[in-house]
Amino acid sequence: MDSHHKPVSEGEHLPTVSIVIPVYNESERVGSTLELLGDYLDEAPFDAEVIVADDGSVDDTLEIVRRHVDRFERFRLLELPHGGKAHAVIAGLCAATGDYVGFMDADLATPLNTLDTAIDRLETGTDVAIGSREGVGSERIGEPAYRHLMGRIFNGIVRILLLPGIDDTQCGFKFMTRAARDRILPLARLYSNASPVNRPRVTAFDVELLYIARKLGMKIDVIPVTWEYGTSSKVNPIRDTIQNLRDVALVWLNGRRGLYSGRP
Repeated sequence: MDSHHKPVSEGEHLPTVSIVIPVYNESERVGSTLELLGDYLDEAPFDAEVIVADDGSVDDTLEIVRRHVDRFERFRLLELPHGGKAHAVIAGLCAATGDYVGFMDADLATPLNTLDTAIDRLETGTDVAIGSREGVGSERIGEPAYRHLMGRIFNGIVRILLLPGIDDTQCGFKFMTRAARDRILPLARLYSNASPVNRPRVTAFDVELLYIARKLGMKIDVIPVTWEYGTSSKVNPIRDTIQNLRDVALVWLNGRRGLYSGRP
C-alpha cells in the first residue's frame, strides 16, 4: 500500500477528509458532480481533498476531470487501467492522506450532507461510518421494485453468512479513519490487484472491507440516507448479482481460513 501514498513534506498540512470518487465513462455527469462537490466543500467546516479515481475511461471523462483539477486546488486525478470500481476505490483510498478517508459514487445518489454526519461519528469514536438505504430514517427514491427485491435477497445472504445486523452493505458511501484504513486494506484480498477488464464490473468489495473491520473489532456506525436511484447505473442485474454472490462466498471462505485475522 505504501507505494500508492502521495509523498508528504515536513510541515505540510494534511487534509482532514479525503473523498474518493470512482469514475468510468462519466462524461455526462462528472462535470456537474465535481461542481457540486466543489461548492459544498467551499462552505464545509473542514479541509478536504477530492481524489477522482478514473477507471480507464475511454470517453471525455478525463478531459473534464483535468479541467476541474486545474480549477480546484483540492482536486486530484488518479489515472488507472480499467480494473473495475473496486480496484479504483481501493487505489484511491490508498492514495488518500486525510485523517478520515472514504468514497462516494459519482452520481451523488447519497446526499453530500451525509458527510457531515459521518465526520461527526468518526470524530467521536467510530472507526467506519456507512450510508444505509434501509431502516428507520432512510428512503429510496425511484428504484425499480425488482432491483430493490434483488438487493434485499442479496443482503439477506450477506447478513446470514457474514455481517449480521448490517441491513445495507452496498450503498456507495463509506468513510473510515485513516488508522482503520491502514489496518483494513492490507488484509483485503479480492480486488487490491485486480486484472484488467473490458466492461463495467460491479462487485461486493464493500462486504469484504466491512467484514474485515468487524473481524478486527472496529466500531461500524450506520447512517440512514435518502438515496436516489440513478437512471444511468452501470449495474447488470444478472451478471453482477452472480459476481457479488461469488465475492460473498470467497469472503466467507477466507474468513473460515483465518485470512482476515490481522495476524501473520
